[in-house]
Amino acid sequence: MESHERAVMRVLAGEKLERPPIWMMRQAGRYLPEYRAVRAQAPNFLDFCYNTDLATEVTLQPIRRYGFDAAILFSDIFVVPDALGYPVNFEEGRGPVLEPLSTELVDKLDQARTMEHLAPVIATVERLRAELPTETTLLGFCGAPWTVACYSVAGHTTQDQFAARIGSYQDPELLTAFIDQLVEASITYLVAQFDGGADALQIFDTWAGVLDDIGFEQWSVGPTRKIVDGVKAQRPNAKIIGFPKASAARLKRYVEATGVDAVGLDWTVPAEVAQEIQKIVPVQGNMDPMRLVAGGRALETGIDHALEVLGNGPHIFNLGHGVVPQTPPEHVAEMVKRVKGL
Repeated sequence: MESHERAVMRVLAGEKLERPPIWMMRQAGRYLPEYRAVRAQAPNFLDFCYNTDLATEVTLQPIRRYGFDAAILFSDIFVVPDALGYPVNFEEGRGPVLEPLSTELVDKLDQARTMEHLAPVIATVERLRAELPTETTLLGFCGAPWTVACYSVAGHTTQDQFAARIGSYQDPELLTAFIDQLVEASITYLVAQFDGGADALQIFDTWAGVLDDIGFEQWSVGPTRKIVDGVKAQRPNAKIIGFPKASAARLKRYVEATGVDAVGLDWTVPAEVAQEIQKIVPVQGNMDPMRLVAGGRALETGIDHALEVLGNGPHIFNLGHGVVPQTPPEHVAEMVKRVKGL
């Protein structure tokens, strides 16, 4: 049996392994009783993200329980606008609520306060690298500027992000000014995570798929390219995974235009598209998270399909989006066992 020493990093370097390494987006989360117990100690979600002790503990929980090949820093995409001084709140049952985007708010954003504000998150990265097994890859991340901005235009999420899309047409200058600030802060943040011990970095563009062709280039590809270039200008060895959800038809364009080292596939990406992309860069994904909820035959079929379709090239097994709170923990254990061939 081959060694799985830093298996995720080997795949990101282009290696095809006998069995793919495995981790899950949102693997530290509400589906785990031990997470819920820790979460109860911090009523405010952002305070939870900035508490190094609690964030370290919940990041380690799924590694202890399942032996995933990678741990992803427990934090949130909204720590970046929060660090810039953009008003961010989390409401129970509603999620992130931001002040609606305005010129006045953008004019007040301050790059100089970013790193001081995010120091507790970087401390979490450093603690995790010290406490994780050496073979476990540590992933840092940020939200893509478009996805972060989606919640800012209206102040909250809207169906198909119609508010953000209308805003991008009616006042592109305002959105550009905000996204430029997010790009700069994200570069600073990702470099600090890398320096703190993150082995690789992921950029989550959850709402890339709602954009039209022009918008995809302007708001998803363009800012992501700037972040990738900005990080690599300072840290040429940094490996960056892009995740433009619901963008199957544009994946080739995204990969080639952004310069990411690997790409996450959501569960709607067809097999033939995934295999074509895999000839260009390593891929990560792409089982439907609902199969993990269902368990049984549906789970086994989904795992086997992903392993078969993506087994001929560099592949990191993952879900096509984050694990959901309704997921039975025992189904996750079954998935890990099957992927590892145990």
